[in-house]
Amino acid sequence: MKKIIAMSLVAIASGFSTAAISAGEFGNATEAKAMLEKAISAVKADKPTALAQMAKGENGFRDRDLYPFCGGPDGNFTAHPSLTGKSMKDLVSKTGEPVGAKLYDAAKDGSISEVSYMWPRPGSAEAVQKYSYVTKIGDQVCAVGYYK
Repeated sequence: MKKIIAMSLVAIASGFSTAAISAGEFGNATEAKAMLEKAISAVKADKPTALAQMAKGENGFRDRDLYPFCGGPDGNFTAHPSLTGKSMKDLVSKTGEPVGAKLYDAAKDGSISEVSYMWPRPGSAEAVQKYSYVTKIGDQVCAVGYYK
């Protein structure tokens, strides 16, 4: 009986390890686009609530390294985990890329574009290739990025 219990525990632990590996440590393009589509629906339904939830990472608006961020017509972040209220439009990467301007230029109502730039993953200082899906929802420019 002890042997059966031990083998069962090993099988359960192996299943958890496999699930963690298949779920991935980082978000991917499909998950980023799905989160942006969720953000679009939320902003259209109730903009103030959606922006507040995005800034706090609530209601499914934070998944590993994926999170939505938005900027208003004044160019300032209206939703971001740590930059709300600061300039999104003037955001520049460590390599001098005008990231915010690229996002604002690519954002179009009713369509989703992809913008690439170098940016550090959350918790890191090293810049890596990041791709952000971006759109315009009324007066908001919203995006969700994933890293390659």
